[in-house]
Amino acid sequence: MGIALQLLFTGLGIGSIYALVALGFVLIYRATNVVNFAQGDFAMLGAFSMVVLCIDLELPYWLGILITLVAMLVFGALFNLAVYYPLRNRGFQPVIISTIGASILLENGVLAGYGPRPQTLPSFFSFQGFSVGPIFFDSQYLLILGVTVVMVTLQYLFFERTLLGKKMQATSQDKEMASLLGIPVALMIMLTFIYSSALGGLAGILVAPILFVSVGMGSSIALKAFAASIIGGFGDVTGAIVGGLALGVVETFGAAYISVPYKDAFAFIVLVVFLLFRPQGLFGEKVAEKA
Repeated sequence: MGIALQLLFTGLGIGSIYALVALGFVLIYRATNVVNFAQGDFAMLGAFSMVVLCIDLELPYWLGILITLVAMLVFGALFNLAVYYPLRNRGFQPVIISTIGASILLENGVLAGYGPRPQTLPSFFSFQGFSVGPIFFDSQYLLILGVTVVMVTLQYLFFERTLLGKKMQATSQDKEMASLLGIPVALMIMLTFIYSSALGGLAGILVAPILFVSVGMGSSIALKAFAASIIGGFGDVTGAIVGGLALGVVETFGAAYISVPYKDAFAFIVLVVFLLFRPQGLFGEKVAEKA
């Protein structure tokens, strides 16, 4: 029982990273009807930024986090202007291809600038954690869980209690109607990209001390976050969170009790099962079309 609880805690920590990246997927999809396949690379950029600032330049962690988040906010705006905005009226396929190209460009840019060798980032805390009975609560995993809870709460309050949040929701539901009501649709979409970029960067900051910081980490996180979005019900914010957490738990238990080398496969096995038996996901609704 103690081992199971320990695995559950670890799985929720990993799943929180998937949930944050999945939120970025969902928010951009709802605002633009397009899947941003570079979302995972936002996390990779955040992680590498921390390595450069805190290891290479030896800046304090708090300053490195602040600079990284500000840089990701700016990057989100530039990404919107360079990747989405020029193709916004040409259908969803050119934009999707554009995000894939942006992902390849970002990965190869980091590879050329920093090299292929994986980097490590020490934990943010001097103490590793504490034990309660048979469960060891790692400080970094606690930070990940705590930040995820805070971000989800703030996001709920922002979208439900603020005028700007309601404008962004209106834009995601019907861009034409929002434009007729005087809402600046282009600005709302840009803010969505900025927020999603910050979410991805935050995920990279949090996961950097527990994973090797490498060029390929973004693609790995993005694939699992995308699977989590589908499992939860693509386009549903609650589904992205629950799907990410569930996927982290399934992956951790599968690695512990079945096979460590094949731990990445368990997420996609669960995805295939959902696509076969409940393609709309946990929180999605069936959509029917009249003949």
